[in-house]
Amino acid sequence: MPGTRFAPDRGLTTRMVSTMFLIGLLYVVFVGVLLALLRGAWPIILILAGSLFIAQFWFSDRIAAFGMGAHEVTPQQAPELHGAVDRLCALADMPKPRVAIADSDVPNAFATGRNQKNALVCATTGLLRRLEPEELEGVLAHELSHVAHRDVAVMTIASFLGVLAGIVTRVGLWGGFRQSGGRDSSAAILVVLIPLISAVVYAISYLLTRMLSRYRELSADRAAALLTGRPSALASALTKVTGQMARIPTRDLRKAEPFNAFYFAPAFSKEGMSRLLSSHPTLEQRLEQLGRISAQLGRA
Repeated sequence: MPGTRFAPDRGLTTRMVSTMFLIGLLYVVFVGVLLALLRGAWPIILILAGSLFIAQFWFSDRIAAFGMGAHEVTPQQAPELHGAVDRLCALADMPKPRVAIADSDVPNAFATGRNQKNALVCATTGLLRRLEPEELEGVLAHELSHVAHRDVAVMTIASFLGVLAGIVTRVGLWGGFRQSGGRDSSAAILVVLIPLISAVVYAISYLLTRMLSRYRELSADRAAALLTGRPSALASALTKVTGQMARIPTRDLRKAEPFNAFYFAPAFSKEGMSRLLSSHPTLEQRLEQLGRISAQLGRA
């Protein structure tokens, strides 16, 4: 990436640009249709859409960190974690993000922030307790790659439309029915059309973000392995984290599941057709890629 020593990924850049274009187009169409159907509620729709977008873009890091129970820690409170982040940032030639720990037995890590200056990297207590130093560095390098490639910000914006589809529809229905009284034929049509449009918009935006999410995880694995020069350490961390998930109580995994798109590894793995809806590639795909990188580095 420009400004860092992480390996550039044109495939990721192309996919991010394409996803943002399609999401933007879908967003414009969605708001346009709502404005056409709910003429009386257009001020509410525009104000709400703009406010939500600004809030999610500027405060996404704080919202995600709060939702996942992350709290910032000083070098004195977490010297090993800060030391690993310091070494990787020096190796990658990038600004050091804020460092946080989430008090959870689920072994995982995540990064948030719209850019490198506002980034936060967090590891759970379960992850810190289970991984060796080299494995932890591999996971942290993976998360720092997300920050360097700016795909955290892209995922935040891309996921915005799905949230908006539900909220704006409810507000639009409320405003439209108040104006029409909820009794005439146009109101009856809105009852069918708006939930249908909302469902279609949500489904398309969901599939687009999931496809981008799976690729960006492979990209982050690749970038981390090349930066550290130890793909085997990252593979070991992946295997260990995924294996430990089966021992975590289901109630704890359910709490973590809504944030799967941010995490290093998903709380629940997908099988069969449901893999199309997964936020992460399979463990086999990730290990296969790391094996190829290891072989390439060995030949070099």
